[in-house]
Amino acid sequence: MLDVENLSKRFGGLIATNAVSLHLASGSISALIGPNGAGKTTLFAQISGFYRPDEGEIRFKNQRITGMAPEDICLLGIARTFQIVQPFAGLTVRENIAVGAHLRHAGRRAALDRADAVARRVGLAGFLDRPAASLTVAGRKRLELAKALATEPALLLLDEVMAGLNPTEIDEIIPVIRDIRDSGVTILLIEHVMRAVMNLSEHAWVLNNGALIAEGSPAEIAANSQVIEAYLGRGAAGVPSAEAVHG
Repeated sequence: MLDVENLSKRFGGLIATNAVSLHLASGSISALIGPNGAGKTTLFAQISGFYRPDEGEIRFKNQRITGMAPEDICLLGIARTFQIVQPFAGLTVRENIAVGAHLRHAGRRAALDRADAVARRVGLAGFLDRPAASLTVAGRKRLELAKALATEPALLLLDEVMAGLNPTEIDEIIPVIRDIRDSGVTILLIEHVMRAVMNLSEHAWVLNNGALIAEGSPAEIAANSQVIEAYLGRGAAGVPSAEAVHG
């Protein structure tokens, strides 16, 4: 579904992504992990059109999308969430979700109906008439997910949708994400919550200093000495691998 070939992005002397290649299968849940500052969000920004790559190519469903505008990429079926959740505070939860729904539903009634349906899927049905500003962190994370889902994507890029959640809240949102995949949406997620990565993803890529250093199943990644050293520093590969990656 998604093919990224040798994608590079520089900011002055900083190489944010360095010849990154990955291939995402339709109907999968995959993960992109790595230490803070590894280039994960920059890669998402290039895929979704917010940054233009300096080198490389991105193809979605065999169509070249490199350098296209974000709104055009979204129309093709790629939606993303953002690390820093910023709802439209003056609008209700329903109206926030409807903003995304308006991409494919010009009429207000149709967009609001779509918002109601999406809210039920992500567990926000009881909050539709509340101001978005009144939501907890967990509620705002679900709202961010709902706004992206309302655009009716084929590919959903989730950028740390579980960051800031407690263990109970994480356990509650994992089946929501799995249900979205089961409905036919392919998912690529950036996540530091390794319990969620191990539970959800079938394949994972690891970025460090802008470059891919490993890929494979979550179990293979957890046992990879390069990955352990990337997270914990040189010499850390001698510690138990599960402890290193889950820490």
